[in-house]
Amino acid sequence: MKNSTKIWLALSGILLIALGVVFICQPTKTIFTTAWLIGCFTLFAGISKMVFTFRTQAFLPNSGSRMLSAAFEIIMGCIFLSNKMFVAISLPLMFSLWVIFEGVIVAVQSFDYKKFGFGGWWLLLLLGIAGVVLGFKCLQNPRLSAVSLSTFMGISVIVYGASYLFALAGVKKLERFIEGR
Repeated sequence: MKNSTKIWLALSGILLIALGVVFICQPTKTIFTTAWLIGCFTLFAGISKMVFTFRTQAFLPNSGSRMLSAAFEIIMGCIFLSNKMFVAISLPLMFSLWVIFEGVIVAVQSFDYKKFGFGGWWLLLLLGIAGVVLGFKCLQNPRLSAVSLSTFMGISVIVYGASYLFALAGVKKLERFIEGR
């Protein structure tokens, strides 16, 4: 796998973690002030995931779900960047659904890593399950205060950033598997 693909995946993970920290550290800021960052990071993560999927689709059998996830992130990023009022009104619902969807995707992808002998596949599975739980927690009360929403969003985005970085560690196993063919 090309180093540029690994760099994109690492940058996506780091940016998602940074976004999560911003959400937690700045709870009094309104969703309006974070809409631009959400759009940029979500768009960047979607593009990164799409590049990763194109480069690995021959080796990872669940590339269709990754492609769908990447397209969803790109669309969300564009919506966030183009309409801040829409973001303020719909972000709790959209974010919750995204967190649930990504949790399912990460959990499914963990079995790809298991197939290649990556011993940490189970951590990806747990991170995916944690994402689904956090997403449903956000859906339970869409009128959460800005502080609560920021905290839930921050934790959820950090979980996905960590899963990107942890998946990057599994890429080494994937490369050895490919070379062994």
